[in-house]
Amino acid sequence: MSFRSPSSNPGTTLARLLLASVFIVMGGWRLWNASQGVPTSGATLSFSAAELVLGLLMAAGWKLRWTALLAALLMVADAVLSHPFWSLAEPARSAQLLHFMKNIAIVGGFLLLSLAAPARRR
Repeated sequence: MSFRSPSSNPGTTLARLLLASVFIVMGGWRLWNASQGVPTSGATLSFSAAELVLGLLMAAGWKLRWTALLAALLMVADAVLSHPFWSLAEPARSAQLLHFMKNIAIVGGFLLLSLAAPARRR
């Protein structure tokens, strides 16, 4: 299996693999911790499994437009659910705002990846 699609350049391939690594590492990390006995909710397990699968599919370049769009939606949901800076007081507000904005920046990367993915020929 090649990680490069015929129409991609090395920079785009590297960007795709780096974006996919966020989901692969974090999804895999949480699933590993749960398998080692760390208490984990069912929602977190489901979210982590989805992250891992999406990351692997993105790394492989499978249906990249849709996979990247789905990853962007998942990252928006994570930003809103995991980093509610608007409901906190300082200094927690600043810390959560930083994490929220990092997630939003990653969403931008996924949207760019979706737009840069080669169009499927019919």
